[in-house]
Amino acid sequence: MTVATDGEMAIETARNLIPEMAVVDLNLPRRDGAEVLQFLRSLTEDLPILILTARPEPETRVRCLEMGADDFMQKPFSFAELRARCRALMRRRSPGLVLRHGDLEVNRVEHTVRRNVETIALTSKEFALLEYLMLHRGEDVSRADLLEAVWNMSPTAGTNVVDVYINYLRRKLHDPSPQHAGENCAEPLIRTVRGLGYRIGVNA
Repeated sequence: MTVATDGEMAIETARNLIPEMAVVDLNLPRRDGAEVLQFLRSLTEDLPILILTARPEPETRVRCLEMGADDFMQKPFSFAELRARCRALMRRRSPGLVLRHGDLEVNRVEHTVRRNVETIALTSKEFALLEYLMLHRGEDVSRADLLEAVWNMSPTAGTNVVDVYINYLRRKLHDPSPQHAGENCAEPLIRTVRGLGYRIGVNA
């Protein structure tokens, strides 16, 4: 079990780990539980999420459920009931933890990638690169961050390996680079951020 004591830590932890389920208190410092819930549900549709709160108003429960929470408990509560509800959520858990963006699906457990109806074979490094970009979708990700996270290399290493592997991914995902996308083509999946790195999705 991993414990995060504030909302910011909870989001960073979820990015780096594959939780089996999440129990989120709405009253968290730095970023509140509603923001954590929204992030977790944007990350994957498959993660069971249980919300804890002392707020009595029914609107809170409705809002959390509409944002994607699977269950809701009001404080004070019985730990025996909490355990029972967690077990029930785990029994209903969908197999796999899948990241989605548009027509792209990345299964972090099975290490599979699908776009539309096509299954796309990636090497381990290609998968790790795509996974990192998907975990940070909507954000500009620098080449230095990718070097450190995917290749365990110094951010200052003088290498173009990130750009080379981005080109590999674009070819396999049938994703033309922006300069080769015609007027009638869809927006590229992997966008180049000039002078920095890359991004999947619009800015958050």
